[in-house]
Amino acid sequence: MNEKIALILLGCPQVPVQTSVALYLVHRLKKQGIRPVIAGTMAARRLMEVADPDRHYLGEMTDLDAAIDEITGKVRDFDLCFVFIHNDSGIAYAGTMAYISGAQVYALIFGEHAEDLAGEIEFPCEVIKAKATHNPMPLSRRLDEVMQWAASTR
Repeated sequence: MNEKIALILLGCPQVPVQTSVALYLVHRLKKQGIRPVIAGTMAARRLMEVADPDRHYLGEMTDLDAAIDEITGKVRDFDLCFVFIHNDSGIAYAGTMAYISGAQVYALIFGEHAEDLAGEIEFPCEVIKAKATHNPMPLSRRLDEVMQWAASTR
């Protein structure tokens, strides 16, 4: 049986919950035997590295655009893709992934405008949303619900 691999896409880390929920997601994926790969902007990757300096949770990390280029060039693909979304560019990244990748796409929508952003999604994906900006608990609880469902369908 092949190891499942999940791509975690992190955009600009303007909203504080992104880093903590991304680390939490990495933890949950590893517990399910799924290897996480983080692709993000330089700032997002640096925040992850500072939050986990001994790399207890972090494994492979890459540049966001480099990951998209690999998928577009058919060099690599993933089983799952979690896109962190708090603005329009996040929606664009998730739409791109739904189009170019064979991965099951999960749109993790958070921040002040989560409801409005969720209404902009016009591509196939699983939407996980919470109006979370500083407190990661609403988004992590929604993520737990989906992760339990995903684990039961393995």
